[in-house]
Amino acid sequence: MNVRDVMTKDVVTCDKNDTIEQVASIMKEQDIGILPVLDQGKIIGMISDRDVVIRGVAEHQGKQIDQIMTHKVINVTPDTTSQEAAALMAEQQVRRLPVIENDKVIGMVSLGDLAVSTQSNDQAGDALTDISQP
Repeated sequence: MNVRDVMTKDVVTCDKNDTIEQVASIMKEQDIGILPVLDQGKIIGMISDRDVVIRGVAEHQGKQIDQIMTHKVINVTPDTTSQEAAALMAEQQVRRLPVIENDKVIGMVSLGDLAVSTQSNDQAGDALTDISQP
């Protein structure tokens, strides 16, 4: 099974010029904890609710998110297998990955998405175990 078969296709994003407060509002309205950060449609980073609280509110309130986001984007393609995605999540200790095709974000895949597949359920469990390690 490939990532395209289990990914979430309606991806909410934000812009690198958005403020921390704008991003927090998007996260609240959409009930999500992570957003791909775009610059002219191209992904340049990721920002999580933890980034907003720890790096944003506690250290840089009123700043734009490009100052607090994670700049290293770990991603997969739609043709990445669910097993490969789970292994990458475990290795990088992340729970969600953007799905990129032709430099565009076309989806997001999470451990939960991988767990619904019986083929990758074990890999998702192993990934969660690895992610939970300090």
